[in-house]
Amino acid sequence: MNVYQKTLVLILCPFVLFAQKKVVIKKKPAPTPTATVAAVSIQQPLKLWYSNPAQYFEEALVLGNGLQGATVFGGISTDKIYLNDLSLWSGEPVNANMNVQAYKNLPAVRKALQENNYKKAAELLKKLQGKFSESYAPLGTLLLDINDDPYITDYYRELDIDKAIAKVQTFSNSNKIEREYLVSNPDKIFTIHLTSKKARALGFTIRFESLLKHTTVINNNVIQVNGAAPVKADPNYVQKSRNAIIYDAKRGTRFSANIEIQSSTGKITKTDSTITLADATEATVYISMATSFNGFDKDPATKGLNNVAIAATQLINAKQIGFTEIKKRHVKDYQSFFNRVELKLGGKDLVNLPTDDRLKRYAKGEADPYLETLYFQYGRYLLISSSRTTTVPANLQGLWNPYLQPPWSSNYTININAEENYWLAENTNLSEMHLPFLQFIGNLATTGKTTAKTFYNMPGWVAHHNSDIWAMSNPVGNFGNGDPVWANWAMGGTWASTHLWEHYLFTKDQTFLEQKAYPLMRGAAEFCLAWLVTDSSGQYITSPSTSPENTFKMPNGFVGSTFYGGTADLAMIRELFLDVLAAQKVLKNDNDFAIKINTALNNLHPYKVGKAGNLQEWYYDWEDSDPKHRHQSHLFGLYPGTHVTVDKTPEIAAAAKKTLEVKGDETTGWSKGWRINLWARLKDGDHAYKMYRELLKYVPPDETKENYTNAGGTYPNLLDAHPPFQIDGNFGGAAAVAEMLVQSNEEMITLLPALPKAWATGAVRGLKARGNYEIEMSWADGQVTNLKIKSATQPTAKVWMNGKIQIVKTSK
Repeated sequence: MNVYQKTLVLILCPFVLFAQKKVVIKKKPAPTPTATVAAVSIQQPLKLWYSNPAQYFEEALVLGNGLQGATVFGGISTDKIYLNDLSLWSGEPVNANMNVQAYKNLPAVRKALQENNYKKAAELLKKLQGKFSESYAPLGTLLLDINDDPYITDYYRELDIDKAIAKVQTFSNSNKIEREYLVSNPDKIFTIHLTSKKARALGFTIRFESLLKHTTVINNNVIQVNGAAPVKADPNYVQKSRNAIIYDAKRGTRFSANIEIQSSTGKITKTDSTITLADATEATVYISMATSFNGFDKDPATKGLNNVAIAATQLINAKQIGFTEIKKRHVKDYQSFFNRVELKLGGKDLVNLPTDDRLKRYAKGEADPYLETLYFQYGRYLLISSSRTTTVPANLQGLWNPYLQPPWSSNYTININAEENYWLAENTNLSEMHLPFLQFIGNLATTGKTTAKTFYNMPGWVAHHNSDIWAMSNPVGNFGNGDPVWANWAMGGTWASTHLWEHYLFTKDQTFLEQKAYPLMRGAAEFCLAWLVTDSSGQYITSPSTSPENTFKMPNGFVGSTFYGGTADLAMIRELFLDVLAAQKVLKNDNDFAIKINTALNNLHPYKVGKAGNLQEWYYDWEDSDPKHRHQSHLFGLYPGTHVTVDKTPEIAAAAKKTLEVKGDETTGWSKGWRINLWARLKDGDHAYKMYRELLKYVPPDETKENYTNAGGTYPNLLDAHPPFQIDGNFGGAAAVAEMLVQSNEEMITLLPALPKAWATGAVRGLKARGNYEIEMSWADGQVTNLKIKSATQPTAKVWMNGKIQIVKTSK
């Protein structure tokens, strides 16, 4: 029995609306909730709901089974649904040997830095660049043209995150049409179930579109789509050229989509590209999707999976099972993860207010503990829905992307964004959803070993700013065209590897540590050992160094990004070295390497406090060219790292706090999510809560352009507004709620460490603490009143609670 099977769930004791048809809409209160939750639930049923169809992506409802995804607009005359498959990307396995002579330029870069010629160093550093990442591709769009009463009197749209089911209801003078949507993980199928209250009044036509090259045929009443992703799709920020999107008939990932209507009533007709159902009372649409992706290192065209056969088989199986059983299996599977955690925040709830209206009201300063709980649990919903595919993590937009060249390629940006996606995985009891990212680190290490050798002539493995499904690990920039401020940062593998130790701490899975985690951690640390050089004081620093996407301003006015001894680099290396040493206390199988790591750790250039009382980001006490810059990478040691704490390193923690005060609270969505966690680690619950409220600031839809001014917030469908949409803000914000309620290290669990006054009363069950503990507690007036801690292995837990340390007996 593995660690996940041992984990038991706690039981708590004591829009196209107006563009389509002329309709009259009356605002309708939400129907009586019917969500199935735990038998003694402390949490209200959780739904997003609306009185109008979506007009923009940022209003639509997202569904997913961790591989296949659907974005449902819920239109009246035409229902538009974007379809995605997490494994459908441009490109093919990366040639890690793309710049075999790059390492020869490193000595010149380091020499320029020794001479403090930062401008020259930056220009030379461009010679150590490779290709851009590939792009996550949209599979296509399903369209339902619905024959409905032209005089709609009411409309209702919801996403029930207790069940992972979306619903649309249209009401007319003579009928009610209902649509249910779900994407099943057990059966790998997307289904839409339609019913008409009035007999034989249901009719619709289905058709398919795609931005990718594809063919569509109708065969035995099945729409069969086959196509391919480009072999190259440049990032959206690259200057447009005729070669931005390249197809090759013999290369690239293939995809298939099979779509069929089943109905016990009505008549089906077809054209060469559509299928129509008429005079029906009920119907189910089955949408089966598959790609040829067969691993990061296998050519999807010549060694790929048989996407055509997979899509066909999934469809046949789904039809045999039927919608009722698919729905039952889907809900059971989904709730086995989602129902592990429940949250109840004290205060008055608004039960009959649409979600977009809630956001607008909340933005005016009104209290809404239900919305705060909904946003937290929505983050967990999104992770379950977008991260259940072996070796393929949730990307920059999770799973949901309608663009051929999505913002920042919708890739894995591993200087923060990919990692932030997984901050909530362990502490909100979703360890299984962490695994795709942890497995992906193994892929990165494979290509990263070649990258370390060819770009730096060093052992171990390395990864940089960007990656993609092919585990690209090289510095990006298109071979010299990228600014080193983002292109040449070399700590991606270092940061990602800290997730391996975190997973062990939360699960205590020693087999995982020994067989999977430690070899990867060791390889990343091996590169770091080789990457370090000594400064004039004989202390270890990195050279070259950049601090992700930030620039310094020297006293002479020079603005640059390439330097040496960056605080962020050293913080990440310090955390990884500490993790390696901690792992060796458990494994005791690599003593000589541990000695090397310990020696280097003790001689790392230390943190420095600047003249303003802030934590220095640069080797020297230089200013930031943008003091309020969205990145705060040099605070890594405070969060998500664990070696800077208020109790054990108070001077450094105070400097980190000063840095946050200088930066201010106005920042982009993902950055705001990070800063909330930082304030929580500083045990300032009221400041963390202030920023949590700001993260939920209403942002109008269709904000597709990059905008860093007055940035951050939440779209009507609760997706994070960077802007544009990036899912990491959702995940960072959800992680922060857990961090405000429970913090832990290997020695102790701290309860309510950053509880804001607004949450003075509440209850939670199912949060995890390091050591594989599971927490259930309630509190009043900021004091814990009831507590249960579950552990499969430990009879007691050391707990800081209500101002003192206590030893608490655990249960199994």
